[in-house]
Amino acid sequence: MTAQLALGPDPAYAVEERASAKARSIRIEIRAGGAVRLVIPRWATRGEAHAFLRERDDWVRRKLAELRARPAAAAPAPLRWDGGDRIPLRGVETALRVAAVSGRRVAVRFDEAITVFAPARDLEQPARLARALRQALIGEARREAEALLREEAARLGVDFAQLALRDPRTLWGSCGADGRIMLSWRLVLAPAPVFRYVAVHELCHLRYRSHGPRFWALVERQMPDYGRHRRWLREHGAALHGILGHSV
Repeated sequence: MTAQLALGPDPAYAVEERASAKARSIRIEIRAGGAVRLVIPRWATRGEAHAFLRERDDWVRRKLAELRARPAAAAPAPLRWDGGDRIPLRGVETALRVAAVSGRRVAVRFDEAITVFAPARDLEQPARLARALRQALIGEARREAEALLREEAARLGVDFAQLALRDPRTLWGSCGADGRIMLSWRLVLAPAPVFRYVAVHELCHLRYRSHGPRFWALVERQMPDYGRHRRWLREHGAALHGILGHSV
């Protein structure tokens, strides 16, 4: 359902409320096109969800303003799968090669280049190659995210409950009230310090839930140069969503 919530002196923005049996915490999603979705888990009341949204009204308005001000990113050319493609990996444009193999499965190797090994019959099936590459990148992202979260949580003196890797269109990460951390797998495409910034950002929410002065002071203490990595995401992050598309 869609509700119109009056949260301040400005005209209220439309909020789509979505009840979820799977969600473990109340969360706000800023959707492509500027839609705001309020996800309400089974255990929460609408009143609690509305209070959560009101507490984060400034954040929602800021995100909507950033979305409106963001220039449209040029769609990257589709992958040709002819050995001449390049995609970013840890911020470096990396050759994407394809090699025929006699086995039955598609496999991916990461070294100086990214090599997709596929049976000859699969070389003419771009969707199958893209699916295998996406899963391999998710695996790389998981290894890096787990290492980052362990290291940064120890530095902060906090414990996170669990890691989930997803592919949201408007969030790079989130921290649930239960200590669960969600990160976008596409961060493995970005420079390593950008990935680290998002991990630090979400872990700092285990200390401070809102984006207040104490929260940002803690982020700066953990990563003094966080500002430039945050700007990188604002300026270049949209382009990462054009790589391999979004799985349905």
